[in-house]
Amino acid sequence: MSCRQSRPLAVCLLTLLTLTAAARAKDPVRAAHAMVVAQEPLAADVGRRVLLDGGNAVDAAVAIGLALAVTHPSAGNLGGGGFMLVRLANGKTTFLDFREAAPEKATRDMYLDAEGNPTKDSIFGWRSSGTPGSVAGFEFAHKKFGSKPWAELVAPALQLARNGFSVSQTLADSFHSSEKMLTADPESKRIFLRDGTQYKAGETFKQPELADTLARIAKGGAKEFYEGETAKRLAAAMAAHGGLVSTRDLAAYKVVERAPLEGNYKQFHIITAPPPSAGGVGVLQMLGILDGTNFESDGPNSVKAVHYEAEAMRRFYADRSEYLADPQFYNVPVKSLLAADYVAWRRRTIDPNHPTPSEYIGPGLQRAQAAHVSWFESSETTHYNVVDAKGNAVAVTYTLNNSFGNGITAPGLGFLLNDEMDDFAAKPGVPNMFGVTGGDANAIEPGKRPLSSMTPTIITKDGKFFMAVGAPGGSRITTGVLQVIVDVLDFHMNPQDAVDLPRFHHQWKPDTLYLQNGFPADTEAALARMGYPIKPISGVARVEAIVMNNGVLEGGTESRLDGKVSGY
Repeated sequence: MSCRQSRPLAVCLLTLLTLTAAARAKDPVRAAHAMVVAQEPLAADVGRRVLLDGGNAVDAAVAIGLALAVTHPSAGNLGGGGFMLVRLANGKTTFLDFREAAPEKATRDMYLDAEGNPTKDSIFGWRSSGTPGSVAGFEFAHKKFGSKPWAELVAPALQLARNGFSVSQTLADSFHSSEKMLTADPESKRIFLRDGTQYKAGETFKQPELADTLARIAKGGAKEFYEGETAKRLAAAMAAHGGLVSTRDLAAYKVVERAPLEGNYKQFHIITAPPPSAGGVGVLQMLGILDGTNFESDGPNSVKAVHYEAEAMRRFYADRSEYLADPQFYNVPVKSLLAADYVAWRRRTIDPNHPTPSEYIGPGLQRAQAAHVSWFESSETTHYNVVDAKGNAVAVTYTLNNSFGNGITAPGLGFLLNDEMDDFAAKPGVPNMFGVTGGDANAIEPGKRPLSSMTPTIITKDGKFFMAVGAPGGSRITTGVLQVIVDVLDFHMNPQDAVDLPRFHHQWKPDTLYLQNGFPADTEAALARMGYPIKPISGVARVEAIVMNNGVLEGGTESRLDGKVSGY
């Protein structure tokens, strides 16, 4: 980590002390031409090989996504969905929404019992699955931007599934930690738990059924997955077990290409995720609230920085609960939520010396109107970033929702099913599995896509690529990504230091400030004295980043975990 000469010495020293307390483990990986950062090393190397073989960033992103379905089954997937943010070297941008969709037979109250209380059916069992979008998303991206043959991009995943790969300690641990859920499904128990004889690190893990599915996809593309043998077998299994995804749902699924959300922060241009992601609105609104507060003056993870960031988080999550949803089903007031007057009003409600109790904060647009403020209106996930030698950049976040989704493997097909229906508001006003409260805007409707926290983000400076960042982590994704962004942009940290710095999270309700293990004890004590209810937490998202530093790519993935930065 290097401090700029223009920065106050006290801030530099505080930053260094904070990083020392966080036990910084390593420097960023550096590369002159191209870079991949992913949360599983084999998949990262797949992406690097594609780039070395002449593929572009989208080619590499497709190959990585398919490989993660084999090597990182807790989150990598064929049976889930996600988002891809693309910025080409010529400055053109797009956002691909391949989020799961509610099946045709889904109903608003499908997860409520006779007394009107939410059940666990949105998390466990066949009825928890939405129509998957990952295969459609990757093919859409390939057809629009790819340069290598489709089958060539599927081949690495197919080979890893067919020939097997050495089980890492992390993978073995993930099987063990999800043993109860995986045991409940015969296919999952057989494949991932070896019928009770669990895999140990160093053993070879083969997935022949998944290999067969990938072979069909390599030959027939997404059409095979959504209309061919795979679709028919998946729909038949759904019908046999009470699931809702049908051949009609699969055949009707479409990737939605959207304009990214864009905004400015100081000398940087932020390109990020639009609804049905809440993340991009959150990042832009929170950066807007922070801008001008001088929150960064005492250094990262200082009392001042945490206080202002947490208060910005609190206000955004209150807005998230009411106003954000699938824009094809609800008129999401994005312009209002990001309007300068509204953001400035939100900023003015922050007390510099005390936290604002969440009971005094709610969704703000109506309150702002009453205050005569104007505006203008017209767990488990995985993330990876790719930058190629020509300057094309891709940020992808995709998910099964819970770790290993709902724990069910499609019989004979080898891939896990998502439990993404829990991201809807099963009962508006009642928290989901991540403790996040949602409103009517995010209620279940057939064909609707559930609100997401996924926040793939690309940042430019002076019209050139500067940073790609994103994370898994459920409701904590947005706050985790925000913190790494300000750590780099405001505190001038390199990406490795930024992702390793202990993080914090506030989501309005419950009124609790969560501090990641390793957080500075003196800061924690001071925040408690200010009046923050504090709880420890093992992690706040799993952020990964690539930053361009004077023409050299620098990559960071958390030292406490086993992701990989791979470049050349």
